[in-house]
Amino acid sequence: MAFKIKNIKKKIFFVSFVCITLFLLLSGCDAKLKKIQKEIFSLNTVIDITVYGDKEAEKVLQKAINRIYEIENRMSATISKSDVSLINQNAGKRPVKVHDDTFFVIQKALEYGELTNGAFDISIYPLVKLWDIKSQNKNIPSKEEINAVLDLVDYKKIKLNFDEKTVFLEKEGMSIDLGGIAKGYAVDEVRGILVEGGTKHGLIYMGGDIAVIGNKPEGGLWRIGIEDPRYKNEGSRFFAVTESADLSVVTSGDYQRYVEIDGKRYHHIFNPYTGYPAETNVMSTTVIGKSSIDADALATAIFVLGVDEGFEIMEKIHEFDGIIVTKDKYVYITKRLKDKVDIVKKEYTQGNI
Repeated sequence: MAFKIKNIKKKIFFVSFVCITLFLLLSGCDAKLKKIQKEIFSLNTVIDITVYGDKEAEKVLQKAINRIYEIENRMSATISKSDVSLINQNAGKRPVKVHDDTFFVIQKALEYGELTNGAFDISIYPLVKLWDIKSQNKNIPSKEEINAVLDLVDYKKIKLNFDEKTVFLEKEGMSIDLGGIAKGYAVDEVRGILVEGGTKHGLIYMGGDIAVIGNKPEGGLWRIGIEDPRYKNEGSRFFAVTESADLSVVTSGDYQRYVEIDGKRYHHIFNPYTGYPAETNVMSTTVIGKSSIDADALATAIFVLGVDEGFEIMEKIHEFDGIIVTKDKYVYITKRLKDKVDIVKKEYTQGNI
């Protein structure tokens, strides 16, 4: 059996370098502003933050980084004493009191579970553990194994007590993972801290989540590259470019974390109904809007739903626009965004809904 898995951490560092280099080359710098850039590894990804500000900017940036670590320590499913781990450990036993921010993120996740009819489901963690895409020695789970785990996947069995700020998983063996939404929340928190601290221009990069603060230091919009989901280490890494200010650009794709078995790609975005990696002819989805937490959940859900249902969801939420790339390299763009996206690779063609 042919087996291939990507070195995710190495790839993430390289992508981070390429993306940030592109942005900074395009942005320039106002001589009156101090440029400060820091890179950390948290929330299972490389995080690169660049700000332009006065002498207090470095202190503000460190405050933002400390907040990222705080979010990770509360919301990671792999930190034993985190809120999320304690919720999972007590599934079917008792409610667990959590921090206000954890409660907010779970509440938001359940709202998107309802909005997307379960396409976005944080109770997917038993499937994540079963498939274990990150493992070096992976076999495809049997249908029986998948069916057994699917019985534990149901966001409607996550119960919140708003007075006590508790979370309860109704069935023993259930578990949640906030990986599809916590990064977006962290981006929003970082942006809020930076802006409150006086940052006028900045760039936040967390894996597939990007946010820009204000315009470029010398004026004008930031130019943001949308990654080619089938990039082969030659030519441009980006198939399209868009411009924005004070917006978040969040992408989910089958290229970010996957394993190839006998020539077939098995990625990390699961369909909560089938128990298998989502198969909808979609390679990547990009959502653009003011809120990263919302864009994060939407990007994942739209990937699972596919082009038609994904655009139906987008039409319900007017604050966001999107780009969907299919395996035949058609690019579908919401109406308000069409004039703001330049497709720069000739093998990609704009499609029509």
